[in-house]
Amino acid sequence: MRGGAVKAWGAAAHVALLAGVLTGCSEGTDDDPKASTTATASARATGGDARTAKSGGTIGAAGSPCELPVTFDIAEDWKAKAVDAGAAEDKASASGDGEDDLASEIADALLHQGPVTAACEVDAKPAGNIGYLRVWTGKPGDATARTVLEEFVAAEDGASKAKYRPFEAGGLSGTEVEYLYTSEALDETKKERALAVTTADGPVVLHLGGMDTAEHEAMLPAFELAKSTLRTA
Repeated sequence: MRGGAVKAWGAAAHVALLAGVLTGCSEGTDDDPKASTTATASARATGGDARTAKSGGTIGAAGSPCELPVTFDIAEDWKAKAVDAGAAEDKASASGDGEDDLASEIADALLHQGPVTAACEVDAKPAGNIGYLRVWTGKPGDATARTVLEEFVAAEDGASKAKYRPFEAGGLSGTEVEYLYTSEALDETKKERALAVTTADGPVVLHLGGMDTAEHEAMLPAFELAKSTLRTA
């Protein structure tokens, strides 16, 4: 058992160090007291409402940090970075030892959720929050935005109490969801939110997590900004 655990840890460490693999997947690993305090104060000030954040630029178009089937504005001081899923998976399986299979499994879990694959993450830390707005994309098909989003949530172990509703923005019709995520490891529950739209180039999912519910609610204005400015690229 101990040897297996060591191999598992080694494979996990190998994947965690891969460049471009959802940096900061555990959104609370960088415990910045100042950022946490800022987020909590912001959440209390807004009462958890979803006012629109000030724009810090647009991503999604050719030449932007993340080239996507859609474009949208990101909040001021948030930083976008593309995720090269293919390159990350290649690195995960290139260790040349018996850890290849496990490393590939871990990479797959990080890079894929339901019918979509990680394509971009927008880091809130430069703005004083601990969390990410992540973008996932999929292959073109006949699935509706609601179906894509339901499959995305279903693929997240620990998700519950999902509430779906339609929305429209920039000529796009999509579906939004609010749900709870319970971490067995940390024995705590937090709010999360996501939306999905379909385009000719495939479905797109935007997901907002956060270290905890206070961080999540503090970042909701950034999510609302992205939703309200969503357009086809």
